[in-house]
Amino acid sequence: MSKNLVENPEIYEDNSDQDLTLELAVFISKFKTGIWLLGIPAWIYGIVDRSLDAYTDGYLSSLEFFHLLTTTLFFLSWLYLKPDIKDNQSQRNLCPMQTNRFALKKRHMISQEYILPFPYLCQIYHLLNLKHLETVHYFSLNNLKILNISDFQPTTIGGIIKFQTVLDSPANPLRIWRKPIVEVDLILHTPYTIELSIPVYNSKRIIVIFQTFPLTDQEHQLFIDIYSDLNWPKPLLQVLLHFASCLTLFEDLPYLRNLADTNVERLFKISKFSNHASTLLFKRFVELYGISGNTGLIEGNN
Repeated sequence: MSKNLVENPEIYEDNSDQDLTLELAVFISKFKTGIWLLGIPAWIYGIVDRSLDAYTDGYLSSLEFFHLLTTTLFFLSWLYLKPDIKDNQSQRNLCPMQTNRFALKKRHMISQEYILPFPYLCQIYHLLNLKHLETVHYFSLNNLKILNISDFQPTTIGGIIKFQTVLDSPANPLRIWRKPIVEVDLILHTPYTIELSIPVYNSKRIIVIFQTFPLTDQEHQLFIDIYSDLNWPKPLLQVLLHFASCLTLFEDLPYLRNLADTNVERLFKISKFSNHASTLLFKRFVELYGISGNTGLIEGNN
């Protein structure tokens, strides 16, 4: 899922006609399924009612037997006409792009957008430094600890780092459903796009896509999109994710402000010679793109 999110952004660009068609088809499908489900207890009630009427006088006439048999046959036919069969066929008739777009839209939970008065490089440094999960977000992540870096793979335009985390606080509510130790993915897709993929439980994940763009030397725009396949009520999950995202951003502000007052370019230059595991992805960013000392914007190292 994540690869399609960043390499094919056109997949989730707004296309009102196709979205309307898909949503209408899904609505009709759910409506038919609802009618079918309501029909089951209705037919059962009809069979039971006719059975009781037939045996009230202790004698089953041929007419009553015929009515009971007809009702039973209609009920069996109703079960056979389950609408899922037709729905699956209609899903196969949808082109792959439509199916992917609809599945992706269902998994999209929230979007947030901010203009922050800090250099773009400050945000990059923050997002790619794993230790900041333990320090800057100590409160919101309830004392989450990074155990080790399990894998690091550089790519042509970025890299992927996998690291194991543990919930160190016994009062952390996440302990209710997630494993004590889980492996998190942090992916640098482009100079502007970073993904954080977090396992929750039973192979369900929460994926956060950060897109950050420099506006001026001292200002950048941050987009946050969160996707999830959790089977929770979507409105409830959206409220929780909005709250969590706002809380983490609130924690970021003092740190980004202090970082903007320091020599960020010096941090980037030092990172070229650092072998610390928590900054491997940050080091990869510097190796690929470097920085411009005058503007603070990305420049290629071609």
